[in-house]
Amino acid sequence: MSWYSTPLQFAYILSLLLAGIFIFRGWREEQLNLKLLGLLMLIFALELQDYTFGFSGINVLWNELKGFPRGVHLLFGPAMLFYLRAQVNRNFKLRTGHLWHLLPWAFFFMAELVVFVQGSEAIERFQSSSLFFWGGKMELLARLLSYAWYFYHAWQLLAKYREWLKDRFSQMDVVSLSWFRNFLVLMISWIVFREIMNVVDSMVDLPFTQDWWWNLALALAAVYVGISGLGQKQATDMLFDLDQVESEAPEPESEKKMIIKKLDAKMNEKRFFLQPELTVRELAAQVNVPSSDLSAAINTQKGVNFNDYINAWRIEEFKRVYPLPENQAYTILSIAYDCGFNSKATFNRAFKKETGKSPKEYFAA
Repeated sequence: MSWYSTPLQFAYILSLLLAGIFIFRGWREEQLNLKLLGLLMLIFALELQDYTFGFSGINVLWNELKGFPRGVHLLFGPAMLFYLRAQVNRNFKLRTGHLWHLLPWAFFFMAELVVFVQGSEAIERFQSSSLFFWGGKMELLARLLSYAWYFYHAWQLLAKYREWLKDRFSQMDVVSLSWFRNFLVLMISWIVFREIMNVVDSMVDLPFTQDWWWNLALALAAVYVGISGLGQKQATDMLFDLDQVESEAPEPESEKKMIIKKLDAKMNEKRFFLQPELTVRELAAQVNVPSSDLSAAINTQKGVNFNDYINAWRIEEFKRVYPLPENQAYTILSIAYDCGFNSKATFNRAFKKETGKSPKEYFAA
């Protein structure tokens, strides 16, 4: 054990442990998102494996298993994107058509495996040949292109999902996937850092210990993803299908006006906004219209998204009840909770957006 090996060992063992936990939970609860998060943690462990063993003085990967194809760089992008798609859509399923995402990894894996099964002499000849050199360059190019393609599409999907949320959920803190956005930023930074280190290494031949820094960065990313993933919950009506969202046909304006008239009457009568976890699907069922029609009507007739629409009702309720004499013994936050909010940050943000002032400034005026 050393200050080089200890953090890598911790992240490696934690990644393997969480991979097993996520995969088991996914199998037990029949949730594809958890299985894919488990796969992502397993890939983290395999990425850390070489240097975790190396800095620990364990040389089996370079002796008995020399030449065995253990690179998983080209699996990272597909696992990351498919996890995100499954996390935002409970109906997402992996199909045969998705297998093409594995082809780049399968190509390099099979090429190395063919050499490995021929024995140590074939491995030595191959690794001293120009084919090995240019194969490594081709694999590097494929890896960088893979990272660029999958990170771009994951970022685009996450951005569109966060916009979709505003028309579906009245409380976005739990389902906003802010941690995944942070993860993307962290991984992009790590990849850039690693490739810069590799370029410098090729120019000045850095000592082996310099590789520890980018492996430490990867270890930190693995721990962040694993711990953050443990706290993720998936709403039962989390059904963000990008293809379906983009193809939804708009309703006529007259229909939207009728929907809003019915909606406002229901909100006044039933006060659904007091439910902290209210979703557009639940509200649409009360109004007896499709959820897509309800969110579209709110967008066009009210000029706001579903999240802002519900929060506006909550703010109006707060402004009504807060000054009442019987409520003077209660804190601002406790009354905000009674009005349908479930966090201080969400309440303050919504109040400022609706009134242009903080609650104290508003009532002090």
